[in-house]
Amino acid sequence: MTRQDDDHRVACATLTYLAEPADPVLGGLLQAMSPAQVLASIRSGIIPARAARAMNHAQAALLRTALGRWRSQLPRIPAGAALARHAAAGIRLICPGEPGWPPQLDDLGAARPYALWVRGAADLRASCEKSLAVIGARAATAHGEHATTAITADMASQGWAIISGGAYGIDAAAHRSALAAGGLTIAVLACGPDIAYPRAHRGLLANIAACGAVVSEYPPGSPPSRLRFLIRNRVIAALSRGTVVIEAAERSGTLATARHASNLDRPLMVVPAPVTSAISAGCNALIRDQRAACVTSAADIIALMPF
Repeated sequence: MTRQDDDHRVACATLTYLAEPADPVLGGLLQAMSPAQVLASIRSGIIPARAARAMNHAQAALLRTALGRWRSQLPRIPAGAALARHAAAGIRLICPGEPGWPPQLDDLGAARPYALWVRGAADLRASCEKSLAVIGARAATAHGEHATTAITADMASQGWAIISGGAYGIDAAAHRSALAAGGLTIAVLACGPDIAYPRAHRGLLANIAACGAVVSEYPPGSPPSRLRFLIRNRVIAALSRGTVVIEAAERSGTLATARHASNLDRPLMVVPAPVTSAISAGCNALIRDQRAACVTSAADIIALMPF
């Protein structure tokens, strides 16, 4: 690896410490400049000439404020972004454009992750080539968990990687059934990949890392927050080739992931539920408004996938 490669990786890692994912100002800079060039601009506090020429006064003021905010945080970043220390703990960094980077994340445009922190030895790019996101309610019913287990076990046994968010309810049922079927599963977290959240899932996340991957945009040690769960949802949608929703209330955060999948032109599917089920009101609304296809089995899902 060359010095330039090292600088690139350190810059990508450093940006994950400095800014929340999908920051529109930083995302805009990264569309015009390399991560190393952006980091140099942050350190100097100088707006790059190429960026300044394309900005009006208000945009330039916003960028100056952002540069100052990020620059003030530089002293707390560990040397070399602690890449060697994290690697020794089994956590690696994957940067855009590297061999292991899933190219479908590039569909997010300016909201593309600056980099991904990964716990687990699975080849993330290869794993996500044939993948399905399975998401739904944390307060899942027995019906929802049964449907999740049946569908994900069937998909996993046919070589599909199951992607979810590591939460209670549908997420946990999806991860566990994929593991029980001997398949590969990926958890996308809203905290550092070394953080067990929820705490009760410490063992589950360890099993996922052993057989698949625990993935995050946030560097090790980063705590979760409500906003981070919402931001994380776009990564679940972008990593997968399609998304199936199993139980989601009308105001569920799960529906945010569904919207991202739809905006990315990924197949969006829903498992139906009784019209009297409040926990599935959001799912039934997606079917009613013809925004998602109705599926009841792995065969239905596979028929709607792009390959």
